[in-house]
Amino acid sequence: MTDKKTIETKRSRNSIRSRVLKATVLSSLALGLMTLLVGSWLYALSLANRYISESFTLAGSTAAVLRSNVNVNYLVTQTMDIYKSLDDDQLQQTGSEEYRKRFERITHLLEYERIYASLSELKEASEANDLYLALFDEENDRLIYFCDPDPKPETAFYPGEWEYVENKEAVKFLHWDGQGRLYDISKTERYGWMCTSGVPIYNAKGEIICFVLADILLTSLLQGMINFLVQFSLTVLLVTAVISFIMSKRMEKLIVDPINSIASAAESYVYDKRRGSDARNHFPALKGKISDEMRNLNDTMAEMENGLSIYEENLTRITAENERISTELDLATRIQSDMLPNKFPPFPERKEFDIYASMDPAKKVGGDFYNYFLIDDDHLCLMIADVSGKGIPAALFMMASMIILSNSVNQGLSPSEVLKVTNDIITQSNKEKMFVTVWLGILEISSGKLKAANAGHEYPIIKEANGEFKMLKDKHGFVIGGMEGMEYSEYELQLNKGSKLFLYTDGLPEASDSLNNMFDDERILETLNKDKDSSVEEMIVNMKKAVEDFVGEAEQFDDLTMLTFEYKGLS
Repeated sequence: MTDKKTIETKRSRNSIRSRVLKATVLSSLALGLMTLLVGSWLYALSLANRYISESFTLAGSTAAVLRSNVNVNYLVTQTMDIYKSLDDDQLQQTGSEEYRKRFERITHLLEYERIYASLSELKEASEANDLYLALFDEENDRLIYFCDPDPKPETAFYPGEWEYVENKEAVKFLHWDGQGRLYDISKTERYGWMCTSGVPIYNAKGEIICFVLADILLTSLLQGMINFLVQFSLTVLLVTAVISFIMSKRMEKLIVDPINSIASAAESYVYDKRRGSDARNHFPALKGKISDEMRNLNDTMAEMENGLSIYEENLTRITAENERISTELDLATRIQSDMLPNKFPPFPERKEFDIYASMDPAKKVGGDFYNYFLIDDDHLCLMIADVSGKGIPAALFMMASMIILSNSVNQGLSPSEVLKVTNDIITQSNKEKMFVTVWLGILEISSGKLKAANAGHEYPIIKEANGEFKMLKDKHGFVIGGMEGMEYSEYELQLNKGSKLFLYTDGLPEASDSLNNMFDDERILETLNKDKDSSVEEMIVNMKKAVEDFVGEAEQFDDLTMLTFEYKGLS
């Protein structure tokens, strides 16, 4: 009995009705909180703007009075002469009796007395906490006082005294462009948060000699904010309670009851399905005043119920079709693999050379291919190619290209002629605008002379018997299939005993790690030269290991094909 009660309590807490009520309360509180924050911000902004305006206006009015009635320049000059005559140790004594005595004569000047009186009078007639004459020292981050009518000795600043200020405040005041109001709001150790507004006073040369500064403490702003927050919070709580009650009742009628009805129909549908029943129409039309969304949901569920049977039939058919496609892809992979020579050593009776190759497609089938075959007893053909694109289209194009290239070689054509003939044949019926890059070489085995041509493929890498692997930057012709009537240049290499050749597709230098860094040509050469005397098979094994270590967990993006050749010469 207790367990049943516990389960029912949990269901009640997790029911849509309970969740809707919680959501309504939370959303109302969130709305109230957002309104409170916006209102508080606007209130603070308005109040702060008033303080800034009042202090700036006071500073401006005071500056106008002083400019017209007092020789401010004389007072400032006399004070600064004494200030500049002091060394660092003396300046650090600011606020002491000894320091003030050095400026004592300034306080007896007529100008100082008149300025002091004007500042006192204007300060008393305003809400400012302080009104004074001072100058910012940007170089030393100081504020130098000239006249401060503060009647409290413990907080007043005498002529020549100074205090540290933030550099940004000094820069703001000294480099004011005259536009807008000049002020700074900051937190001070002595007074807390304070707004300082100022207006500069200039000499006859247009240079700033000092500022009239007005300070207003922001304690009243903070107190006003607290009062506002308390009153507004009580209002928000009251409004939230009323809105939550009304909204929960309305949402129960528009959402909760219809959802419970749909849920009950869904349970009935699942129960019938488990029993193997073909019963339908579990979702009758909802009656009463409900939302359009709930009505649409019920209608959608009814349509889904009718469509599931058709879906189950289609799913069975599609699964069988996918299995057939997967089987055909596996067959295509085997066919493509069988088209490439893959028995090593390929010509065990020939001791003049050694060959090894591999092709790893990015998908089940790829567009890269390599080939090698004896044209006659003294001539060996080597080729490697890369078809644009990937997958089955590239594989089909690859097989056609490979057959045309091989047939052209067997007709006794030179490498350049083979590329030209192949290009002309492919471009005549290349409606899909695919292309293939090819490197093709024909070796005269007895002499080691290798004639080669390159149709837009990667540069071959050559190693002499006692040298290092180096990239041969041969002349590239246009890709095969790109444009009809292209001509291809041919070049000749002399291979000596121990010479090695490394051919590859762009999937090798463009192999990328998880940060999209590419393996690049430099790493290819570095890997090959680590073990210059390795066999043709070891060259490819070492290169694959280097690529795997570099790429890490990154997915293979392009086909990776390599062919290695070593010329051993006649015995």
